[in-house]
Amino acid sequence: MTFQLYDTMSRSIREFRPLVPGAVSMYSCGPTVQGAPHLGHVRKEVNVDVLRRWLEYSGYEVTLVSNITDIDDKILEKSAEAGTPWWAHAYHFEHVFHRAFDALGVRRPTYEPRATGHIPDMIALVTELIDLGHAYVGEDAAGDVYFDVASWPDYGKLSGQRVADMAPAEDADPRGKRDPRDFALWKAAKPGEPETASWDSPWGRGRPGWHLECSAMSGRYLGPAFDIHGGGLDLRFPHHENELAQSTAVGRPFAQYWMHNAWVTLAGEKMSKSLGNTADVFEATRTYGGRAIRLYLAGPHYRSMIELSDSSLEEAAAQLARVDSFLGRAQSELGDWDGSLAVPDAFADAMNDDLGTPGALAVLFSTIREGNSALGSGDREAALAARSAVRSMLTVFGLDPDDPAWATERPASDDLSGVVDSLVRTLLDQRADARARKDWATADAIRDSLAGSGLKITDTKDGARWSLEK
Repeated sequence: MTFQLYDTMSRSIREFRPLVPGAVSMYSCGPTVQGAPHLGHVRKEVNVDVLRRWLEYSGYEVTLVSNITDIDDKILEKSAEAGTPWWAHAYHFEHVFHRAFDALGVRRPTYEPRATGHIPDMIALVTELIDLGHAYVGEDAAGDVYFDVASWPDYGKLSGQRVADMAPAEDADPRGKRDPRDFALWKAAKPGEPETASWDSPWGRGRPGWHLECSAMSGRYLGPAFDIHGGGLDLRFPHHENELAQSTAVGRPFAQYWMHNAWVTLAGEKMSKSLGNTADVFEATRTYGGRAIRLYLAGPHYRSMIELSDSSLEEAAAQLARVDSFLGRAQSELGDWDGSLAVPDAFADAMNDDLGTPGALAVLFSTIREGNSALGSGDREAALAARSAVRSMLTVFGLDPDDPAWATERPASDDLSGVVDSLVRTLLDQRADARARKDWATADAIRDSLAGSGLKITDTKDGARWSLEK
């Protein structure tokens, strides 16, 4: 089957053709480790992880590089406020991010370079840009180096903007710039900053600009051209636009496909620390479990906004309880799963269509209904096939309960409300199957049994719903 991906650059669905047959090279913009992550930060990690798992299931050998930005204006500011050396501050929060990724079952990248370990690569890239006439040392003699936006006709190609419509780059004092939209490649050391936060360069002591880091590190490990560049929608401009400009200006083809995930929002606003509307990853996983949070982040299409609410997280936990209830019932009646992986064609079709996780999840839950029906009717062969398909789909989503990533997490079915919902929905699935067969006596018996337990059943166009009788 052909995998298709929406490409930000072309603004259309494109057939994915890797540069090297059978292999995929990916670069994902990693965290700036200034503080603890929120759910908005980790959505990209989950989306990229699902993409990686699907590509690997499809037979590709995937190399994923994701950087750590461990030197930055914000890190210097936050560490100074905390009274901690900047390098210790960054190292601490790097590990906090790793714990958050682990809590969500996100596999570590093939390699995770730190910005501070690649200063020579960055200096070499800046030097090349200056030699080619695409960068200049600031005219105020402070020692800053800027990319000359006017020198590169393709600037704005990724974000679809005209240079004349762009706001000034706010990453450095504009006094030394030829054009306020020029962005910083190298920042001169400032009075009062720690001596350890700057490095020698041909332009004096300083440190790299944020945009420069990713171009240098992706080039170091993936070469001048690679397949997929991922990141949040908020990075498309200016960060990714600037990466693309400074890389292609020195003759590097850079990313063949650009993939941007949408935001997690709270009360209609993008979740961000500056707005104060954050949701702590660890609090969320303590309350609902890491698998449920992963399902909540992976279920919607990666290009769709997700609105955060307790009800949406509770719904994800309830969905997971249905999954675990079926797997527990299948384990009891069928024995151990043989470990074979084979997803249904409809699931593969959805995933191959721009990583269509909503359609893929619909296939997962319809297969669970079929599996429960097969278990109820004693059709062992059909039940075995359904269980194998469900476990295969969960493996692709990173949600299989036997994955070592979840070894210390209790299954969603350990939550009493989840168990109740899962058991009731199993009975409702059996009732729906009976109604489809026009076995009205069985359907009525299930309804009456639920009603006798104090549950009200309401039939809707989207299926039966239950609630407690008041």
